[in-house]
Amino acid sequence: MADTAVRPQTSRDARAAESAPPEAARIDVPLVTDLLLGTWADVRRTAREMIKDPAFWREDGLTHHQHRERVFQQLKKLVAHNSIARAMPAEYGGENNNGGNLASFEELVFADPSLQIKAGVQWGLFTSAIYQLGTKPHHDKWLPASLSLDLPGAFAMTETGHGSDVAAIGTTATYDAEAEEFLIHTPFRGAWKDYLGNAAVHGKAATVFAQLITGGVNYGVHCFFVPLRDDDGAFLPGVGGEDDGVKGGLNGIDNGRLHFDHVRVPRENLLNRYGDVAADGTYSSAIASPGRRFFTMLGALVQGRVSLDGSATNASALALKIAVTYGNQRRQFAGAAGAETVLMDYGKHQRRLLPRIATTYAQAFAHDELLQKFHGVFGGETDTEQNREDLETLAAALKPLSTWHALDTLQEAREACGGAGYLGENRLVNLRQDLDVYATFEGDNNVLLQLVGKRLLGDYAKQFKGKDPKEIAAFVVGQTAGKVFHGAGLRQLGQAVADLGQVARSVELGLRAKDQHELLAGRVQQMVADVAGRLRPAAKLGPEAAAALFNENQVELLEAARAHGELLQWEAFTDAVASIEDEGTRQILGWLRDLFGLGLIEKHLAWYLLHGRLSNQRAIALSRYIDRLCLRLRPHAQDLVDAFGLEPEHVRAPIASGAEQERQDEAAAHYADLAASGEAPVKEKKPQRG
Repeated sequence: MADTAVRPQTSRDARAAESAPPEAARIDVPLVTDLLLGTWADVRRTAREMIKDPAFWREDGLTHHQHRERVFQQLKKLVAHNSIARAMPAEYGGENNNGGNLASFEELVFADPSLQIKAGVQWGLFTSAIYQLGTKPHHDKWLPASLSLDLPGAFAMTETGHGSDVAAIGTTATYDAEAEEFLIHTPFRGAWKDYLGNAAVHGKAATVFAQLITGGVNYGVHCFFVPLRDDDGAFLPGVGGEDDGVKGGLNGIDNGRLHFDHVRVPRENLLNRYGDVAADGTYSSAIASPGRRFFTMLGALVQGRVSLDGSATNASALALKIAVTYGNQRRQFAGAAGAETVLMDYGKHQRRLLPRIATTYAQAFAHDELLQKFHGVFGGETDTEQNREDLETLAAALKPLSTWHALDTLQEAREACGGAGYLGENRLVNLRQDLDVYATFEGDNNVLLQLVGKRLLGDYAKQFKGKDPKEIAAFVVGQTAGKVFHGAGLRQLGQAVADLGQVARSVELGLRAKDQHELLAGRVQQMVADVAGRLRPAAKLGPEAAAALFNENQVELLEAARAHGELLQWEAFTDAVASIEDEGTRQILGWLRDLFGLGLIEKHLAWYLLHGRLSNQRAIALSRYIDRLCLRLRPHAQDLVDAFGLEPEHVRAPIASGAEQERQDEAAAHYADLAASGEAPVKEKKPQRG
């Protein structure tokens, strides 16, 4: 693609841009809050109202044992508020509201991430495994007790020796036809189930993933309901475990490890929705392909990745609310007029916070579309094999970006608040510790991106199957990623980007929405095509050589997957902007969307230069354009973070409470009174040179 997307700015363009000062338009904060809260705004508000109760808040200074007990008691309060069964059918006290269930869960990060993840273990993993992988007899037997917390449970998938590679776990479930029982066994230390919430103290049972063996045949990984402890908290015969102890964060969760020594469970404890064993040991499944069966079972538990995408976005919003509020009040160093300068008036402060606000908005809009897709699939309205595969791909694309962004934003916000940001009372440090592992659990981020990358390669191959090189060349010319790839893997959120022409062009750069889209989508298309071309010889190579070739291109494939996720976020942001009727709000969020898009181009500037998509002159100018856009958005910074809809009970950071403004006002009044009194000391005069 030639360097036509970024045109030089004419003097007329510059005059037009300057004719409308940024103060002329303001965003409608309540309107934007509704947009950000998304489809399940009412559910989110209900959850936020609930967690205003200090009983749900993290209490600093506790030992990890005390913190665990506090969180366990908080789970009981969630049950009392009827906030945990929305996804269940009515017969189990639910509403079949899968999207609303996750929306409510994501809000718990504002109370205490340990509470959120402990709730996720109990109801999003343990209970969900029973519901999604089991059948009616399992539901009737165990769901009521797990929903009421009478049956606390662990989700025993991960092993010390196998995390992301679930297919290779070492735990076995061998069927004994004479006794009609499975023997659950961990044959070596690396097969111990590890890092499991509820395993160290509270769990009475676990959904254990193991290799199902019957009649001497291994039918792959299946899930079993396995009792762990008696009512006194003692391990049952054959079950053992250890406490993981203090962790880098989330110390309100009792993570631990479990091992099994030929523990017998009834045949009926196999959660048999996707595979069953008859009394005589005969295995049966409606899904003939072992690989497809395995991925179908794991896909049934995709909600963890979906919810972490939203939770991480919420954490970023909280960090930015704290940092911007403090930055609009804290003053440092005398300016030209003599008074000390507000931090947000410094160019660096704008550059460090405003682009992260833009990214957080993009993530919020993309997440709501992802949540809609999840709701449709899991609610049954759009539950097809294709849609489940698309959902898996989308969750794997977005969760890495949002969790990495949260860690980056929490750190940058902490630094932007200086020493005050390092105090535990202002939450940023503790949130950074708790969110750290979000990049690892429910799928390591890089492993998830590899899943996305493979899907992109598969979609790319389907586009050109059966075509000769000339046909492929003719097809590719002039195509955007939207036209070529928006079949399955590369676009399954809003389906088509809403009328791009409705969105105002970038204020300074003149880079229109369609031009940003061409640059971002073109990068994805080119990267996927390049990797596909380099991998083409693999079809004629032996397994080892083919694996080596793939490994050589793994980094590029992951980067293509990441670029695809960024494109999805940009498109979701653009759709949201185009839906806004209020002119001022649409204009300002259009600038914010531009900041996100231009920031992505700047982030990947080396790629655009190496591939001839931007000239050196345009590349040099890009950063200056972004600086100007930040300056234009600066007066709206507080409105933009206020629109996250967080109230004082959600923020709970003294530096964002108005206390800093009171200190500044007190200092200003002191110096004003001193000056008026005539008793102010004079400053030391510099010695005159003779």
